[in-house]
Amino acid sequence: MTPGDLSLAVRRAVRCAVDDGELGVAVPDRVDIGRTRDAAEGDYAISLPLRLAKAAGLKPLDVADALARRLTGAPGLARVAVAPPGFLNVTLDAAARTALLASVRAHPGPRATLDDLHLTPVHDGEPRAAAVADALTRMLRACGAHEGPPAPVRVRPAPTPLPALTADALRWALVRPPAGDTPALDPAVLLSQRHANPLFRIQYAHARAHALLRGAAALGITPADGAPGHPAELAHPAELALLAVLADHPRVVTAAARDRAPDRLARALESTADAFFDFHDACPALPFGDEKPSAAHRVRLALADAAAPVLAGGLALLGIGAPDHL
Repeated sequence: MTPGDLSLAVRRAVRCAVDDGELGVAVPDRVDIGRTRDAAEGDYAISLPLRLAKAAGLKPLDVADALARRLTGAPGLARVAVAPPGFLNVTLDAAARTALLASVRAHPGPRATLDDLHLTPVHDGEPRAAAVADALTRMLRACGAHEGPPAPVRVRPAPTPLPALTADALRWALVRPPAGDTPALDPAVLLSQRHANPLFRIQYAHARAHALLRGAAALGITPADGAPGHPAELAHPAELALLAVLADHPRVVTAAARDRAPDRLARALESTADAFFDFHDACPALPFGDEKPSAAHRVRLALADAAAPVLAGGLALLGIGAPDHL
């Protein structure tokens, strides 16, 4: 079950509650599906009851309870819990996680969800505006948007003169800050190959994912996200957290493109890299010593196989490369 599938299920639950006379609200056109703060709380967190409570004339917890009762037992959901002040925390079952991992591996990029949007980012030639306009154009096209009226890019200009940086480091420095912030252009930070450098962290996560896959190929181990009747063995919080952030990637790109904010995609890629390293350190994807390959290794390799194109594709939308080796 993808976040989009869950959104539809929640909308159906609202419609049922309205038809039953329990909620007097308009059925929302879309439902935002977020991630829980802690994977132990579930795979997804839904804040819709907080939005509906005033119109329904009820407490958020009562709205959440009404929706939870209609979602409980739905295909793909192992658990639906109500949490203060009015959240729905949803846990997928093993088969749904298998299907979600397979979906991410098959479609790691954004969806054409902005095909009704027509605009063309334009700039005045200032280096930062040009970089942001290029990133926005890439993101909008990836989301199915079409060319249309000019949309001027307005950002705080970069300090001049620009320092000597690699093309990737300079692009990151220009698109990473929010539009109203002044870019920091310290070469000592931007060119550092250390964990404290966010761009290096993202590129290194991508390279490590490929290193795991090369190591698996050398050992004759094939990634596998499971199959019907043999669900993926995803249980560790670090595995679930990485799967959640990978599945959320298309929504992040769409939201960042719609709001003309490539900095949001940049920050999301940092979070993805962090989730990957938590997974990498806590859940070995390759057997150690005389250990035999197991289903757990194959599923973890499938997660690495899903993470690599999400990281590379996200960087490409920003106009930045993703080397397989670092």
